[in-house]
Amino acid sequence: MTLTIPGFDHVRLPGADGVELAAAVGGHGSPVVLLHGFPQTHLMWRHVAERLAGEHTVICPDLRGYGASDKPAATGPEVYSKRTMAADVVALAAALGHERFALVGHDRGALVAFRAGLDHPETLTHLGILDVVPTLDMWNVLHGVPAAVGYHLFLMAQPPGLPETMIANSAEAFFGSFLDAWAGDPAAMPEPVRSAYLRASAAAVPSIVADYRASAGIDVTHDQADQDAGSQLAMPVTVVQQDWGARLGYDAAAVWHAWAPDLDHRLTGAGHFMAEEAPDDITEAIRALLLR
Repeated sequence: MTLTIPGFDHVRLPGADGVELAAAVGGHGSPVVLLHGFPQTHLMWRHVAERLAGEHTVICPDLRGYGASDKPAATGPEVYSKRTMAADVVALAAALGHERFALVGHDRGALVAFRAGLDHPETLTHLGILDVVPTLDMWNVLHGVPAAVGYHLFLMAQPPGLPETMIANSAEAFFGSFLDAWAGDPAAMPEPVRSAYLRASAAAVPSIVADYRASAGIDVTHDQADQDAGSQLAMPVTVVQQDWGARLGYDAAAVWHAWAPDLDHRLTGAGHFMAEEAPDDITEAIRALLLR
């Protein structure tokens, strides 16, 4: 049985380059798109989406390469670049009749949202980011023993072949280790939901690795070009994250402020899966963002 967001419609619509995205759509009002992280699907937004649906049209897609969305072969680095994945989201929203919308992303989805904010400033009204720093900054702050928390970033950055084989041969243990280690409150992810994430991730190993590999190559190139050009996010931005700056020795708010002049930076005591662990707090942060 496929788990769904109660009361939402489930659709398949075109993204970029002929790729189709699966999405849950519900509610009425101004549009808000919510992008999931790793190793999850759109289901991670179930609590927040239901809370927002009373006042907004809420669109929760599976990213390309994840969940029920298409998983094209990575024939080149651009296939899973955040630029392409951002174009997917813009095309999906347009197919639903929304030329402008607010965008909130968690983890991998937050990197897609960040790229969408830079590439499509005329389209995004507001931008929300949960628990990341931009790709370029991510590599710059990972150093020393504390960087071991991001070992998977280095593993999936390796050339095609070995990472896919290693992960596929131990998919449940690999993906499950992140669900366990990163959860501040394991009870917030009940067994049926956890199992759904593990099944979806095990069925998408090549595309998940390609997504991460892009973040060690083409995504860095794109971020560096924007940094060199002095590009910044033009819309109001809210960032909610764990206190990674204290753990890894950098000023997270300063990193984000360099990209986002209109910034509300918040720290949370919840774990990485904050939309499931603290849905009231995340919903409040999104509502406050949309009022700016």
